Amino acid sequence: MSTEMNRLVPFRILLIAMIIGIIAYTSIVGFNHGLNLFPQFFGDMIAMTWPGQFNFDFMCLLIFSGLWLAWRHRFSPTGILIGLLGLFGGTMFLAPYLLIVSFKAKGNVNKILLGTCR
Repeated sequence: MSTEMNRLVPFRILLIAMIIGIIAYTSIVGFNHGLNLFPQFFGDMIAMTWPGQFNFDFMCLLIFSGLWLAWRHRFSPTGILIGLLGLFGGTMFLAPYLLIVSFKAKGNVNKILLGTCR
């Protein structure tokens, strides 16, 4: 295994832990409270509370994630779709995406971050 591949092992372990964690957490919350998160998410922001501040900050990070994914794919139609999946899917989409991309790029961090065309 190459040095680049070895350096990514902790990152891949983190991604796998995130995937398992977010699926488990989302399943429990969804079962207990339903899947309609938008009224509470935006309601906290409208109320100008600390949970609302966190939600607004998180939403900004999701926008950055979606823009990066679309940019990585050169804003192609597929790239825009992937960006929207990143925006609305959050970690549930981004962690598996990065795990797959890390293997496709054979551990090359430049390819992971910039895409294969750059």
